[in-house]
Amino acid sequence: MKYNLSEITDVIRNRRTIYPEQFSDRKVHQEQIELLLNNAVWAPTHGNTQPWRFKVFMEDARQNLSDFLVRTYCELTPEPDQKEMKMTKMTNRPLKSSAAIAICMERQQSEKISEQDEMLAVACAVQNMHLTCTAYGLGGFWSTPGLINSQQMKDYLNLGEKDKCLGLFYVGYPSPEMEWPKGQRKPIEYLTEWKTQ
Repeated sequence: MKYNLSEITDVIRNRRTIYPEQFSDRKVHQEQIELLLNNAVWAPTHGNTQPWRFKVFMEDARQNLSDFLVRTYCELTPEPDQKEMKMTKMTNRPLKSSAAIAICMERQQSEKISEQDEMLAVACAVQNMHLTCTAYGLGGFWSTPGLINSQQMKDYLNLGEKDKCLGLFYVGYPSPEMEWPKGQRKPIEYLTEWKTQ
């Protein structure tokens, strides 16, 4: 066997969403974020278009992102529909994280490869990031608030007309008192049809 399959399986099965509210004050270093991104870009990509783009907010830039998220949420959401809890999360999550990474898709100029294929490639890149977080013992959370589809978000991230923001990925060390969450999945017998003819 080329690799230790049991270790790879453990990393895959122990991957969990860890919310920024569960992060500690311990800093994740830029070199660690660089490894997340270097592993991200080895995701499968149809036609080798490599459509993923990342905008990394660290240090003081996290406050800028926090301010933008709350301001944009208030601009786009009628006042009676605004939820205090959502605003609190948008305010605090970038600040509780060592890094907030805007996950973006740059649309191929020729559009030969479908948009769906490009988005799926970016999703695979995020999975690579999440698995790398797990191996490091870092918390990761892929957040997809509705405002990521807004023109304001595109402008803020300086995206092209056909490019997309596919979410924000928050990274931090879990709080020491937090127990790593357990998970479960349905057995494949309930989810799989075997075709032999």
